Amino acid sequence: MVGLPARGKTYISKKLTRYLNWIGVPTKVFNVGEYRREAVKHYSSYDFFRPDNEEAMKVRRQCALAALRDVKQYLTEEAGQIAVFDATNTTRERRGMILNFAKENGFKVFFIESVCNDPTVVATNVMEVKLSSPDYRDCNSTDAMEDFMKRINCYQASYQPLDPDDYDRELSLIKVIDVGRRFLVNRVQDHIQSRIVYYLMNIHVQPRTIYLCRHGESEFNLKGKIGGDSGLSNRGKKFALALNKFVEEQNLKDLKVWTSQLKRTIQTAEALQLPYEQWKALNEIDAGVCEEMTYEEIRDQHPEEFVLRDQDKYYYRYPSGESYQDLVQRLEPVIMELERQENVLVICHQAVMRCLLAYFLDKSADEMPYLKCPLHTVLKLTPVAYGCRVESISLNIEAVNTHRERPEEAKKGPNPLMRRNSVTPLASPEPTKKPRINSFEEHVAVSSALPGCVPQEVPTQLPGQNMNNSQKPS
Repeated sequence: MVGLPARGKTYISKKLTRYLNWIGVPTKVFNVGEYRREAVKHYSSYDFFRPDNEEAMKVRRQCALAALRDVKQYLTEEAGQIAVFDATNTTRERRGMILNFAKENGFKVFFIESVCNDPTVVATNVMEVKLSSPDYRDCNSTDAMEDFMKRINCYQASYQPLDPDDYDRELSLIKVIDVGRRFLVNRVQDHIQSRIVYYLMNIHVQPRTIYLCRHGESEFNLKGKIGGDSGLSNRGKKFALALNKFVEEQNLKDLKVWTSQLKRTIQTAEALQLPYEQWKALNEIDAGVCEEMTYEEIRDQHPEEFVLRDQDKYYYRYPSGESYQDLVQRLEPVIMELERQENVLVICHQAVMRCLLAYFLDKSADEMPYLKCPLHTVLKLTPVAYGCRVESISLNIEAVNTHRERPEEAKKGPNPLMRRNSVTPLASPEPTKKPRINSFEEHVAVSSALPGCVPQEVPTQLPGQNMNNSQKPS
């Protein structure tokens, strides 16, 4: 990271790290400010950051070197793939130190500089984030604001922005200007850097609310069956009406509504009397040969698969179907579009909702398949400074409980014989899957009966994504 204080570097660092971990790239933030607070227990004033404070400069350099040592350990000994070095790095001397460190260890470097000269944006960031930092724990807000602005001035005097046209033309970098109003990208080296650039160009900091909920209770939910394309039960229809009332009470401007292409989410959205978009990517995880079966039937007819899935639910792939890992890849375009939008209601399915929730709440791959997403409950997500606030709102319509707790055996750790690689097909026989819709005519009949919907195919398919037509359970 590069930039003056209060330019959103830590916000970008944490958000980018959350995204990269979610897509399966082990990433960790190394915030030099935390190292400094560990070395200097009691912060006194902005004098510590004066460029002519030689003793403090030595301490700050030692903190940066300590963070780089931990970066090396993370990347070489702890299976990390990306380390985010979160510091101001405002001088060419400091960036040169980082480049030399990377060259000595065979690491690639990608600089992200956040540039913002809007005093209103800077002041807002200071008020919302910086004044609550440990540095100002026992300080009133007026004095803290004054001290922090003087701290910024200490950096401003020696700030040397990245110069992709001349001095830094050989470096790989992106300059994020005025919170995403403009971008300048230089020498992107590889696929990961390209994905980082694409992600940073899609996020924004405008206030908004994201609502996640599952479809109303379905007929298959009542029977304990997974997948399929059944319609809503009577209680599911009551939930759809209750959801309509809830949405009206929220009084949201320009609310967008997204559904999957499955009947139960479409029927739920129809009750809202709002335009909505269908996303194939939001279809439920594909259970392959286990579609339209109960868990008891899976245990009896596919005992090996039943055991394997319990051993590692995230990586396990249904024969002829998908894993949670596959589902995350499929949902990446949805996350990108959610980051671009403002107020959105996503009506989806249990496994899909778990994946989306794991992204916003920074949950691990191990936790993701066991997140609780009950029927007839709306999760209200409000992005805040360094994370997301979640509120669970039950609409008080009774429904079956479809959550399965993690088996005790799975809590002890994965079986060494577990087939973990979801890219390699499982050894189980793969018979022909049941079709989701019995005939083309039935599909046309279903589509023509829903004039209010706006079908939308996801325009982007990344390598490795499974975008077939059958996606379903949890």
